[in-house]
Amino acid sequence: MAEVDMADLRRRMDGAFEVLKNEFAGLRTGRASAGMLDPVQVDVYGSKMPLNQVGTVNVPEPRMLTVQVWDASSVKAVEKAIRESGLGLNPQTEGAVIRVPVPELNEERRQELTKVAGKYAEAARISVRNIRRDGMDGLKKMEKDSDISEDDHKRMSDDVQKLTDELIGKIDTQLSEKEKDIMTI
Repeated sequence: MAEVDMADLRRRMDGAFEVLKNEFAGLRTGRASAGMLDPVQVDVYGSKMPLNQVGTVNVPEPRMLTVQVWDASSVKAVEKAIRESGLGLNPQTEGAVIRVPVPELNEERRQELTKVAGKYAEAARISVRNIRRDGMDGLKKMEKDSDISEDDHKRMSDDVQKLTDELIGKIDTQLSEKEKDIMTI
C-alpha cells in the first residue's frame, strides 16, 4: 500500500514556519535583538558578506546592540552598511566595537509593523495550505489509481489536515506573540 510521505509534508510545513520566524526576527520592535542585523550585507574584501561573517553581534542592554568587528580595517564598512540598511539605526564606532542604539518606536510605526507581521503570517499560512493541497492531491491520485482504499484515503486526509491545523496554530501563536512584542513599550 502506498503512503503519502507525511515526513516530507511536515518538513515542508516546518520550513514555511522557519521562514516566518526568520522574517519576524528581522522586524524591528522597540527591543534590541541580534537577529535585527541579519539582513545587513557588508561590502568587504571585494564582495558583499552577511554582517555575522565579519563580526559578532551582542545585545548588552534592551535598547542597545554592539558589533565586535573581527578585522579593524572593516569597521567603517560595517558602520556604513548598518547606517544604509534601511533599518533606521544610527551606529557609533568606538575602536573595533560599533554601538547601535535601538530607538523607541512611535505608535504609527508600531501599527505599520503589526500589519507587516500579519502579512508575513498570512504568507506562511498560504504556504502551509499549498503544501496541504499537494498532499491531498497525492491522496486523490493514489485512490483513483487504486493504490489506496477509500478508508485509507479518509484516514490519511485526516492526518494531513491535523498536521495543517497544528502548523496554522503555531503560525497564529507566533503572530500574536510578535504583535504583543511590537505593541509593548
